[in-house]
Amino acid sequence: MTATIETRDASSGTPTAGGAGGGATAPAVTPTVRAFLKRHRIWLVIAAALVLGALLVMAIQGGARTPGAPLAADNPAPAGAKALVEVLRDHGVVVTEARSFDAAIDAIGGTTTVLLYDEYALLDERRLTELSEAADRLVVVEPGFTALETLAPGVRFAGAASGPIDVVSCDLGPAERAGSLSDGQRLVTVDDEAADDGWQGCFRDGEFGFAVATGPAPSGAELTIVGSTSVFANQTITEAGNAALAIGLTGGTDELVWYLPGPGDVDAADAPTLAELTPGWVSPVMTLAIVVTIVAGIWQGRRFGPLVVERLPVHVPAGETSRGRARLYARTAARAHALDQLRIGTIVRLARMLRLPRSAGVDEVTDAAAQATGRDGASVHRLLVDDLPADDRTLVDLAAGLAELESDVQRSLDPRSTANPDRDDPTGRRP
Repeated sequence: MTATIETRDASSGTPTAGGAGGGATAPAVTPTVRAFLKRHRIWLVIAAALVLGALLVMAIQGGARTPGAPLAADNPAPAGAKALVEVLRDHGVVVTEARSFDAAIDAIGGTTTVLLYDEYALLDERRLTELSEAADRLVVVEPGFTALETLAPGVRFAGAASGPIDVVSCDLGPAERAGSLSDGQRLVTVDDEAADDGWQGCFRDGEFGFAVATGPAPSGAELTIVGSTSVFANQTITEAGNAALAIGLTGGTDELVWYLPGPGDVDAADAPTLAELTPGWVSPVMTLAIVVTIVAGIWQGRRFGPLVVERLPVHVPAGETSRGRARLYARTAARAHALDQLRIGTIVRLARMLRLPRSAGVDEVTDAAAQATGRDGASVHRLLVDDLPADDRTLVDLAAGLAELESDVQRSLDPRSTANPDRDDPTGRRP
């Protein structure tokens, strides 16, 4: 027995058709967008928070990141050095920008000043020595540990300055003309051996150290170490005597090579191998761990042999399945879908009790049930199709109404329950 079910969508009221009876199924009437949002609201909130966090991080990074390379000769950003380079060019200094070691070496002429800013300490000892041998005057800005050890033995890092510095404390011409430096300087110290070799510090910050150190490199070149990029950067070059010191150090010759090393300057042949970086005890320990793992697997593993088939009968009562499905409907607040299942079962059973054909539709089942029980056809149709549960109480009332309708139809078809006047009088006499 199959009955065509006509229901209405909870949101649009559009009728939808399906089948009922004989194990057939019908489409469930459930809220779509609202139910989806309610069911997945936690994940939606988490996803929205992640998206907003990612956008916030991107905005912060985009705002904090300055365009161009720091201290680049063509960078007009606050961290760049285009202002100094343009002033030098206006005064007749030929400034050559170099982004590789070979380009820097090729640009060095007879009397050339080389400004080196190796931000990521890419140059090794060999290339630093070769650069100092090729240049007559070398200005190193914020040198790394390798650069200090190679070019200025005896000069060490000493932290950051406590504030602006106005004590020159040396006889270097550009430093004397500058007179003072702005805040944000990094300091170095000069030990006794370096002082004996001709090194001196400029712009002393109390007993902490010097912002500038000058002296001869091992190759004989005139070397000046500036601890901070603030002396040359666009944002701070106009503060205190930064501009005078920067121009004096880089404009002492007619040619200037502005050298910022790039990734291509790293010598891959000098990079340590994985074996060199790994301690000597790692390989024996890894070998022993592999052997122990294999032995433990063989020891604790199952024995080889034929598989044993073991039957494990599982019986799930129908009532447990129904209760589980009901709990799922209750958890997701799918009242309309739960009511659909109850209506489908009721219509199927009514069609069977009323002996309707398999092709009977919902309207035919409704009319037959109304005629059998004496109810109004419209009220029966609303109970089987139209009414929607607004809350749990309404769902319970509709479910009870379906059960009551089914009971009334069954009683009306039972000859023993039919109202018969002759049954009221045991003698069988008419009134």
